[in-house]
Amino acid sequence: MRFTKMQGIGNDYLYLNCFFTPQPEDPSTLARRMSDRHFGVGSDGLVLICPPVSAENDARMRMFNSDGSESEMCGNAARCVGRYLYERGLCRKTEIRLETLGGVKPLLLEADGGRAPRVTVDMGRPLLSAEEIPVRPELLGAPSTAPLPQGLLTVEGAEVPVWCVSMGNPHCIVFVPDTGAAEVERLGAAIERHAAFPRKTNVEFVQVLSNREIRMRVWERGAGETLACGTGACAAAVACALTGRTGREVKVSLPGGSLLVSWSRQGNVLQTGPAEFVFEGDWPDE
Repeated sequence: MRFTKMQGIGNDYLYLNCFFTPQPEDPSTLARRMSDRHFGVGSDGLVLICPPVSAENDARMRMFNSDGSESEMCGNAARCVGRYLYERGLCRKTEIRLETLGGVKPLLLEADGGRAPRVTVDMGRPLLSAEEIPVRPELLGAPSTAPLPQGLLTVEGAEVPVWCVSMGNPHCIVFVPDTGAAEVERLGAAIERHAAFPRKTNVEFVQVLSNREIRMRVWERGAGETLACGTGACAAAVACALTGRTGREVKVSLPGGSLLVSWSRQGNVLQTGPAEFVFEGDWPDE
């Protein structure tokens, strides 16, 4: 079985072209095995690039974390899918409509000479109600739902102020004075599985540098700490804007690189960044 490894600012996934070959029978188990960094290929997860369900769209993306769980959406993976579709001749368009479990995401490719190294993803509108995220506000201390669900989580013996946003998948933002000193593994794992989040959650630790730049580390639901998270960068930018910490366009610096996130006055969040091929290989059929 042929696979391609790609990365978007260090968020690395293994991609299977399912346009011409059947989808694996058990993608969850396959994701766990291939993603293992000691006994497999090594990645943050597995992405299936499939034909669209609707003729109005160009392709469909299914995404499985390294623990085998299926996620709604990944911005970094969506950019890589856009580049893959274009450069492998599956869709020679610079405007692509990509189906995901988090909805249809338009992609705008910056193409030059047959290559498309940068892609903008229209992530759609952020979801800010407790039901849509989802989060159970009654389990947050001192809860508030305006302008977005927020409150205090008691985790690891501490009360942690949190703000909640969905970009098609759930995110919990924690503002910190220094991301380098943030206890990402200890607090991230505890918050991910907190009872306040019925579908678990991604956790972003955010340091505001200026009105136009933030720094972030992320604990991804089902994968642990990763070098980047596109939906997380968007969720953090929305939370920063809504709480008056930044404007509506920010540079988001992550351990793997930077993204430009812009929240338009019309309500949609746009995320722009690179997509890179790493290598190709063959996984033995079983």
